Amino acid sequence: MQGMSLIVKNITRVVAGFIILFGAYIVLYGHVTPGGGFAGGVILAGGLALVVLAFGEEFARNVLTHDVARLADSMGALLFLLVAVLGFMGGVFFTNFLPLGDVGALLSAGTIPIANLGIGIKVGAGLFGVFLALAAFRRATSGGSAAHGRLP
Repeated sequence: MQGMSLIVKNITRVVAGFIILFGAYIVLYGHVTPGGGFAGGVILAGGLALVVLAFGEEFARNVLTHDVARLADSMGALLFLLVAVLGFMGGVFFTNFLPLGDVGALLSAGTIPIANLGIGIKVGAGLFGVFLALAAFRRATSGGSAAHGRLP
């Protein structure tokens, strides 16, 4: 059986969703509260890394493959670049081309939430991809002993 003990797996089933939800909250409300795209992306990647550690690399690759992480990484970068280019078309690089709302409201910051979303997706997918690559490297260099809980 791959992964950690049954207790760790059950706790991860409960906690991982809350961690990912909290990461999404930090990304989306980063312009109103402390946080933002980078911090939320790190939290998202941490929740996904917890799933890999608890259930094993093979289970995580069935849920979120390296190709999906690479695609999300690219899409986050493109979304951020799109905000910059659309602002440039408005006259200044990264200019705010959306109307501002009420101070403290979710839709109060123009293009900042969209940029935070792009950064959050990019950072979360990028860090998760790095984590998967390191897990694969560890497995390759240890001769498969990592799956049995032994250190190389």
